[in-house]
Amino acid sequence: MNNKFMQFKSGTDIRGIAVDEVAGEKINLTDEVIEKVAKSFAVWLSKEKNKSFDKLSVSVGHDSRISASRIKSVIIDSLSSMGVKVFDCGLSSTPAMFMTIIDLHCDASIEITASHHPFNRNGLKFFTINGGLDSSDIEKILNYASSGEEPKILTTYDGNVEKVNYMNTYAQRLRKIICDGINANEQDKPLKGFKIIVDAGNGVGGFYANDVLLPLGADINGSQFLNPDGYFPNHIPNPENELAMKSIVEATIKSNADLGLIFDTDVDRASAVDSKGNEICRNSLIALASKIALRGNDGGTIVTDSITSDGLRDYIENELHGIHNRFKRGYKNVINEAKRLNAKGINCPLAIETSGHAAMRENYFLDDGAYLVTKIIIEMVNLKKEGKELEDILTKLKKPKESVEFRLGINCDDFKQYGQQIIDELYNYSINNKDWYVASDSKEGIRVSFGKDEGDGWFLLRISVHDPVMPLNIESNKDGGINIILDKFMKFICNYEKLDLTQLKKYV
Repeated sequence: MNNKFMQFKSGTDIRGIAVDEVAGEKINLTDEVIEKVAKSFAVWLSKEKNKSFDKLSVSVGHDSRISASRIKSVIIDSLSSMGVKVFDCGLSSTPAMFMTIIDLHCDASIEITASHHPFNRNGLKFFTINGGLDSSDIEKILNYASSGEEPKILTTYDGNVEKVNYMNTYAQRLRKIICDGINANEQDKPLKGFKIIVDAGNGVGGFYANDVLLPLGADINGSQFLNPDGYFPNHIPNPENELAMKSIVEATIKSNADLGLIFDTDVDRASAVDSKGNEICRNSLIALASKIALRGNDGGTIVTDSITSDGLRDYIENELHGIHNRFKRGYKNVINEAKRLNAKGINCPLAIETSGHAAMRENYFLDDGAYLVTKIIIEMVNLKKEGKELEDILTKLKKPKESVEFRLGINCDDFKQYGQQIIDELYNYSINNKDWYVASDSKEGIRVSFGKDEGDGWFLLRISVHDPVMPLNIESNKDGGINIILDKFMKFICNYEKLDLTQLKKYV
């Protein structure tokens, strides 16, 4: 593949530099590149649907990034010039753009977003009725783009472009889900008496406060950063970011809110804060989502990524009586695994990553932050009727005393091969140490556990999907346990000269 186009592949997305405002970072997501990718997507879609271009329809939306208007204009012009009908949805969340396929009967949709990445970046996410495109689909599209061949257009007229404010329809759907979930009518303002605040991080998520919560009677005073601003001046719109979570925790406590909600830029991820100011993210978010998803799915399987805690497994399997399938990092990986299990007849209602990507089977296995928090609100209201709080159902979730993540750079060109060599040799090293217990269900990298006297925890070493990096996660159930585990690990890893161990040496 032409490297000019391969550089834009980021897992199952297209991403690049779209704004020339950061020193040393020159625009590569140019109008020419966007035009070629958009037309190549139409070629791919035409083959997938077995339709001519003039029979295709595609919806296009975008997040709040400052480059969105330029990119949207190029995409719409490119598609319509081929005869494709385009729905211009304007400012939209990524999950909403998938739902346009259902409600507007589109063949596909495109969201212009780079998620939580810096303001000068942007990209494209593609959907069909089957969900987000897979990595192999993106490669096909980029292969078409790199071929240099212009697609054969059989029509002599441009496709129609129709402006649609779909976010109104999407918000209405979420309001109905809340009302149905708490057995109430919208006109009765069923959230009256609840204070729920939203931190949108100046992304798209402000609609949830204004168009979902407020019409249902919720008090949203104390919500922050609801206005779209593509420079993201207040904090990174990312529920995994420490400063972002600190901001919503402080706002929830200051407002004396029943619930605080935080979204990433394009609202496919979310986390929450309970009335006591406790973060509901990562393992606790998975625990809560699992509690919700397993209702009516007794003994069901929950698919998560690989870095979830031992306490979460204990909660899912012993408290909720479900099955925990610890899979690979990457939201598409967990979603595809959940779909695969269901196709085999295994009851799997939820695929969820610690990053906040949560996809429920009942919602097309769409990773939708707004849908997730909608289900959490329903849970909160119904618990309130029983005199309980959200935090009550998480009391039995065991949390580690210590946890840390390191990102160890690999300083060589063939980083995947070097990383795999380390994994293979670490496996052999581990099975020959009597106090090292290799997990039998590792789907990526290697996960090793240690007994109470040997650190009382675990580490997971894996290779990053995209970058020349080996992430190392360590958790322990005792104070000082990470240092004990890390000391054991260092005796092995110190021999690899092409691995940057600076972070580990500083920690020790």
